[in-house]
Amino acid sequence: MGRILVGTCSWTDRALVGSGWYPVGRRDAEGRLRHYAERFPVVEVDASYYALPSERNSRLWAERTPDGFVFDMKAFSLLTGHPTREAAMPGGLRADHRDPEVLDEVWARFAAGIEPLREAGRLGSVLFQFPPWFRPGERAEAYLRESAERTRGWPVSVEFRHPAWWETDRAEDTSALLAGYGMAAVAVDMTQTLPSSVPPVTAVTSPRLSVVRFHGRSTAWGTGSKEDRFRYAYGEEELAEWLPRVRRLAERAEQVHVLFNNCCGDAAVRAAECMKRLLDGEAGAARGTARVPRTRSAPASTPSPGRRPRPARSSSSSRSRGGAG
Repeated sequence: MGRILVGTCSWTDRALVGSGWYPVGRRDAEGRLRHYAERFPVVEVDASYYALPSERNSRLWAERTPDGFVFDMKAFSLLTGHPTREAAMPGGLRADHRDPEVLDEVWARFAAGIEPLREAGRLGSVLFQFPPWFRPGERAEAYLRESAERTRGWPVSVEFRHPAWWETDRAEDTSALLAGYGMAAVAVDMTQTLPSSVPPVTAVTSPRLSVVRFHGRSTAWGTGSKEDRFRYAYGEEELAEWLPRVRRLAERAEQVHVLFNNCCGDAAVRAAECMKRLLDGEAGAARGTARVPRTRSAPASTPSPGRRPRPARSSSSSRSRGGAG
């Protein structure tokens, strides 16, 4: 059975800091990370999507976290074909993902920025979250092949935002494509009521890693404000639906990262805490020392019934996510 690591997709949200989850005296940069790492073994870094990561920060993060803690780094926006601010580009380079010289330089700087984490054994994965317009086809497959060549030796996970990748008649080909490159498929939990909804397929395409990202089930996904898209508080029953799926992933992968992306106030950390309790309780029940409430579980490749979103504790979110999440 692989190791299941539960965490969130940010620890630096101003809305999270303002929610009161961080205690007084631990709200500076070092204190926040140490407090978070005492409670969860994994975190996703979304800042590396908006700006290239720095070696200094990576080194500090490695020093401030305990052995076994890992960071999942989101790939810089230019590397996944997203719009990129010119101000985020190094050395006055143009934000042109089709320019080979620009790409070479950005790839080199991204690799240098995460190297301290790799050296310290703290790099859990590099997440390539492709945009909704990245659809199946020759161009997309060519870009995946190039990305695989540039990231050889890295732990890589891939999230597709175009639902066609995981539709029934395509899912097997998508799994084979990612498996051929040793890339871990990212399973998602999100509302299933929209044309853009990605089905929650739990394919294992790498023996090293599997990733599940919980986006919340807001029906404003893709159209609403950042606050609308991420304002969702998971209930215990909704999380319990995923327990058998997560366990099956852990039977086939060395690690499973379960990450909550509903970062509005403290909703993500509360959901992560609840998921940890459920997993710990299930493990205890297997040993005959605890019991978990019985719940109905949806099949691994079938979306569970949507529920009406419930507001998180905080009514505002100041995370700087732009079009990503």
